[in-house]
Amino acid sequence: MEKVDCIVVGGGLAGLSAAYGLASEGLEVILIERGDYAGAKNVTGGRLYVSPIRDMYPELWEAAPFERPVTREFITLLNSGNATTIEFASDKFAAQPYQSYTVLRATLDLWLSEQVMEKGGMVITNQRVDELLMEDGKVIGIRAGEDEIGADMTIVAEGVLGLVSTKAGLRQKPSWKDHAVGFKETIELPQEVIESRWHLSPGQGAAHLFMGEVTKGMLGGGFLYTNKSSISFGIVLGMKDAKERADKIDVYTLLDDFKAHPHVAPLVAGGELLEYSAHVISEAGYAGIPQLYGDGYLLAGDTAGLALNQLYTVRGMDFAVASGYYAAKATLEAKQQGDLSAAGPMYEKMMRDTWVIKDLETAQHIPHFIENPRIFTHYPQSVGRIFERLFTLTSDPTEGIYHKVMGSVKQDFVNAKTVKELMGVRKI
Repeated sequence: MEKVDCIVVGGGLAGLSAAYGLASEGLEVILIERGDYAGAKNVTGGRLYVSPIRDMYPELWEAAPFERPVTREFITLLNSGNATTIEFASDKFAAQPYQSYTVLRATLDLWLSEQVMEKGGMVITNQRVDELLMEDGKVIGIRAGEDEIGADMTIVAEGVLGLVSTKAGLRQKPSWKDHAVGFKETIELPQEVIESRWHLSPGQGAAHLFMGEVTKGMLGGGFLYTNKSSISFGIVLGMKDAKERADKIDVYTLLDDFKAHPHVAPLVAGGELLEYSAHVISEAGYAGIPQLYGDGYLLAGDTAGLALNQLYTVRGMDFAVASGYYAAKATLEAKQQGDLSAAGPMYEKMMRDTWVIKDLETAQHIPHFIENPRIFTHYPQSVGRIFERLFTLTSDPTEGIYHKVMGSVKQDFVNAKTVKELMGVRKI
């Protein structure tokens, strides 16, 4: 059986990050990706926070094919009759080094795979890994079709469903209760239209999140990210809410409803649909992280449950890059010591001593907090009513601002439910 230093299963950001780090140090690395090319099946169109990973492979981020730096933030509370939008811009975010960029994964991942190959790594595409090879409880390589390849270390970064790692017993079978499904369209729009609609300077980008009516009261929300000449537009919906909903709504229709909403339609008007895709997202947070290592293997990226929904930010790509970086670093240090069995504990320690696991641990109560449907119904509607009342003028004498606002506040916020929920906010 052919044998190499390391096999990486999966050509997403975690796998590419690990392969790049290992190949850069001269290790014999094979990365196996089931798509036609790295990025072909990574349909996420979104935002990569570069600040946390800037010191990991800095040469990559200086040259990477990003779309736009995010300099403007929008959050819209969407209701059937009104919409409240918070817009935030900061000179800090508009200055280099930029905190985050919008990305198209098909472009970014393909480029990263080329960087891996330039460093001497081998990238095999259009090849599915069928199973991990085991010997006395140790992962010793992979089987892909009729081919078997051995490795001193196998880094499994196959994605959120974890079919191969689950089959091998490296982690539990994913539960639909802990996942969401995302539906996304890539819509072509001229650069000048994008910059005008989102109040952007040339070359700059925006991140726009939506909550409320977009998910019909279910856990989730909408997103819109501006690319160079397109937008990534879609919704994310909790599987548990969708499955248990009494009226059994066809969830894929929600994207069309969202797109046609009177307060959203002007944002996508005149656009041409380039791509439609759907994907599964982990929502378990800290509680969903499995054992990160075992004899002969490390888990990275979505396979390791590294995704975080903080309501106002959604992260996963920076976690993926960091986990690949530390997987490579731990493997290299253990190899230098002549004891690859030490790579696993090293990797675990690196992940827990840095922001990667700590950020997930800090936000560990958020998944439970956002199970409350009032977050997606009552509160967006209440905020909308406050502003609707504030800006409404009639022939009757006008109330003072305080009385206008406090009338709605007392009606919607001064009650036992709200107080209880505010107490829960302290945990997040």
